[in-house]
Amino acid sequence: MTAKTPKYRAPALDKGLDILELLAQNAGPRSMGEISEGVGRSRSEIFRMLQVLEERGYLTKVAGNGDYMLTNRLFMLGMQQPQVQNVTEVALPVMRHLADRIRQPCHLVAPSDDQIVVIAQIDAPSDLGLVVRPGHRRPLAHSTSGLVLFAFQQEDVQARWLKLIDESEVPYERAQFLKAAREVREHGYAMHPSEAVVGVIDLTAPILQQEHATYTLTVPFIERRPQQINVQEALNSLREAADEISQALMYRPPRSIEAV
Repeated sequence: MTAKTPKYRAPALDKGLDILELLAQNAGPRSMGEISEGVGRSRSEIFRMLQVLEERGYLTKVAGNGDYMLTNRLFMLGMQQPQVQNVTEVALPVMRHLADRIRQPCHLVAPSDDQIVVIAQIDAPSDLGLVVRPGHRRPLAHSTSGLVLFAFQQEDVQARWLKLIDESEVPYERAQFLKAAREVREHGYAMHPSEAVVGVIDLTAPILQQEHATYTLTVPFIERRPQQINVQEALNSLREAADEISQALMYRPPRSIEAV
């Protein structure tokens, strides 16, 4: 099938967006040569664009080798959207109460194409806890948060997300992922060992609006000695917090309406 020809063209903008999308889809820094090959353009075509993106704060060079990587500028721009501000305003007080109650950290996650991105976090009120900073990304199919987000979507959305996951460069076990998603939907939560950190159990509950997950709330649970709270108690508190945020968002109008 022939790709649809764009009605308008802006070659310089196309080059800049191609570079940003390439770096966003692939974790870690990339050399100019790798970027050139990845976007299908010569080094001379992208040289000035890389310079401008670096000057504007969207890219930074890695000390030592000069490779390029994204800064958090795009993430911060997204955080300025009223919808994101609205959910963080609602969620942060609940998350803070949760962290105080279970003595564990927690973070709020949103979907982003075939990845998940952390948009807010609360540290553990103690000297030990796993910190997952805002802006952190992981492949959707390789995170408990992504699994829960996928599980609580309508079939057409799941199909679209699966297409993105299948087309990504990150391998995954499709049948295993779908089986796990069905179990999550049945139970209403996920409790899985973290893929990223040994010894951490990811507890994740969906934040639901109109019966589908718009965000998830996750506790990277670390068992302490002496035990202050067990994993089941932490899970119960997490689910209550997620339900509280869901209810608050349901009855809270967007900021633009509140200002009227």
